[in-house]
Amino acid sequence: MGLFKKLFGGLAKTASNITQSIAQIFTKELDDEFYDDLTAVLLSADMGMEATEQIIDDIKRTAKRDGIKTETQLKQALAQSIAEILSATKTEPSVSSEKFSPPEGARGGVSRSRLENFEEEMLGSTSAQEIIMVVGVNGVGKTTSIGKLASYYKSQKKSVLIVAADTFRAAATEQLETWATRAGVRIVKQAQGADPASVVFDAMTSAKAKNDDIVIIDTAGRLHNKEHLMTELEKIDRVVGKFDMPNYKKYIVLDATTGQNALNQVEVFNDAVNLDGVILTKLDGTAKGGVVVAIKQKFGLPVLFVGVGEKIDDLLPFDPLEFSRAIIGLENT
Repeated sequence: MGLFKKLFGGLAKTASNITQSIAQIFTKELDDEFYDDLTAVLLSADMGMEATEQIIDDIKRTAKRDGIKTETQLKQALAQSIAEILSATKTEPSVSSEKFSPPEGARGGVSRSRLENFEEEMLGSTSAQEIIMVVGVNGVGKTTSIGKLASYYKSQKKSVLIVAADTFRAAATEQLETWATRAGVRIVKQAQGADPASVVFDAMTSAKAKNDDIVIIDTAGRLHNKEHLMTELEKIDRVVGKFDMPNYKKYIVLDATTGQNALNQVEVFNDAVNLDGVILTKLDGTAKGGVVVAIKQKFGLPVLFVGVGEKIDDLLPFDPLEFSRAIIGLENT
């Protein structure tokens, strides 16, 4: 199955919700009542008020400039607006004249070269060692995502080391060992209760000696003792920093089914370790996949991977253009 078909299938619940709602509210006369209804549709998909207002403004401009006479044209305009939010960077790179070709009825387009820059920068295509610290609360699919992430990088012909720095839960280490075996990668661990920073130090030393391409660090996710957890993460962060690795990134794993609560989690962890990106799991289990847009709009953090199933290859590299079409229910053409 192609990646777009997997993504399209994973977003089926959200897309169905949006598509059915658009069919109910669409009118060729895009008046104030229509835009109020469209706002409610986007909010019901958890896109958040700020992103929704931007999308509505975009649709109004498109309707005034080009006219929107059909549901398909409306969906195309929606997909275009969402793609622009998801592709935006805090410092915009120069945009090539080569544009993403939108379907009939849409105008303009997101630069495909911008997407390629995004993938090169955020998915670690450089030759230097890359360190990824993965954070997130328990129950979001963090350990599973690390295993799938290791498998993804292994499929890219990279040597991968997993670091079991969640020493609070024995089950976390056991799960990681299982995933490491499935993915065919190395793992560094210590006994339950060991100092997580010590585990990371040993792993970083080993990775440097063996020249591993990718080091993925699991961390504890208990928020009932938030102050202690954040102190622990900051300590791990300092340990990694001592090894002077230029390609060091911190990703948060979020459960898409938690909706707007995911934004609160981003805020807490971002304050502690200054996050670089998001891995969003369980998109196939929710009709509120628009939370991706809300996260990007509020924090400026790119979504890097999305989980659309239980299989080891169901963690997909995030493509803003394809996601925007899939969430609106537009088939890939």
